[in-house]
Amino acid sequence: MKKKNKKKQRKKSVKYNSNFPVALIGLSALILFSSILVFSPSIALSKKSNKFSEEFLKTSTKTKKEILIEKPKRNLSEINSLGITELLLAEETNGSKIIINGEEKVIPAPTDKNITYMQILQNPNDLDLNLKYAQQQGKMGNYKQTIATLERLGMLYPDNVEIRLYLLSVLVQADSPDKALTIIGEIKESEDLTPDDLQTVQELEEEIKSRKGPKLWNFYADIGLGAIQSNNVNSVSRTKLQSSSDELIAFGSPRHDRTYSESLGLTATRSIGESSSFMINLSASDSAQVTETTDDFESYGLTLSFDTSIGNQSLSPYYMLSKTDYQDDATSFSMMAGIGGFFSLNDRNAFSYGYSYSDSKNNQNSTDDTARETNSIGHGVTLGHDFTFDEIISSSIGLGYSISEAEVGTNDFETYDFSLRVNFAYPWAYISVGRALSFNDYMHIDTSINSNRIRSDYTDTYDLMVTKALGDLIPFLDRSKSIFLNVAYEKVFSEANIINYDYEAESLSFSLSKSFHLNK
Repeated sequence: MKKKNKKKQRKKSVKYNSNFPVALIGLSALILFSSILVFSPSIALSKKSNKFSEEFLKTSTKTKKEILIEKPKRNLSEINSLGITELLLAEETNGSKIIINGEEKVIPAPTDKNITYMQILQNPNDLDLNLKYAQQQGKMGNYKQTIATLERLGMLYPDNVEIRLYLLSVLVQADSPDKALTIIGEIKESEDLTPDDLQTVQELEEEIKSRKGPKLWNFYADIGLGAIQSNNVNSVSRTKLQSSSDELIAFGSPRHDRTYSESLGLTATRSIGESSSFMINLSASDSAQVTETTDDFESYGLTLSFDTSIGNQSLSPYYMLSKTDYQDDATSFSMMAGIGGFFSLNDRNAFSYGYSYSDSKNNQNSTDDTARETNSIGHGVTLGHDFTFDEIISSSIGLGYSISEAEVGTNDFETYDFSLRVNFAYPWAYISVGRALSFNDYMHIDTSINSNRIRSDYTDTYDLMVTKALGDLIPFLDRSKSIFLNVAYEKVFSEANIINYDYEAESLSFSLSKSFHLNK
């Protein structure tokens, strides 16, 4: 069975009368008083962040703890294409001091009148001009233009942390905590950030988060792309023969094929109390096979789950619905419900367990009049143990038992599972190596294949998975290192008492995935 404001201002007409000026003054006073009460935390936060923008634009000697001193000047020089070895941004009244080939020169500071947006359009890469323009727009309260300018400079000079620090200070002043937290995340990932700078940014991050009230709901989106190359997609036997009604015939199915897939998931979570949460997930995926069409399908899913804790037990009951539309097969529907749990024995040992119930149905039609024969009810139980060796190495062992009872008895079977996995959480990549054994015992003879034997088989599967941030390999495509590349290799050995299921197969897969916090 396959699984797969600026707000729009509203002009209000007001009839003028003798009481209107008095009312306007009173209303203004009330708004001002309310603003002081409501936004006093933001004002304090803004004062803290102002040191970024103020010190960034001063040349006086400061201590290292006051951030943005000598290092920003060196970084700015490194990205300047004019051979400038050091750039000192002075206050607006003093102009800019630069040292070119060892000779200090002073560039007169432009005034508000002689820096126009047209000049910026004509000189988009002029670092000094753009920084002065951003400063002037900020002093005028035009934070939107300041932010746009600094964001553009950040894209032009992605390795310059000081531009991001300056942008951070403006975002705080503009009361944009969500964007500020995003920039803080990017700053903290910079290799050029000093310990003092990091400490200041972390303090600012804590204050911003403390000002933000907890959200009732959180929304996420996940997207994924994948490709898998298989050398035995149809499980062709080692002898390339199969049994059919007690006769041996040749397998006519191709072995090599490639399948592409794409997926989208939307998730909503809500905290309930201090130790519980509720989740809703909607998912959709599409699969396209190159040579054959057996893996051409679209699937849709809905998952509801509730996570809670009782004593030292973490429990997660869930309910799942799915629909799969196959191009050349019957549409299938499935429902699954169950509960999973785990508890920690100590810092190194944790145990998990679970039970699931499933009900699968296939939509029988004129082109597939045997689809209902595989309709089935299933039950499954699992046990697991996780062991942590150190901060890098961990292992997991799993045991499982499941039973499937189909509408037609020849599809009834029991499965016994055993798995072992070792994980390596290196700073540069996550690597996981696993082995899984599955023993399948069918309960009835299938005369359409072999009338003398009840099918019994087992599979031995080895796999290796490597997960790494795409930004580690191609920085300009993923500067925040939030796109993950997964490469997996799998080798399957199947041994059976019926020739059809005696085969080997291997596959290599690649996938890219990214998650978005929609209301961060």
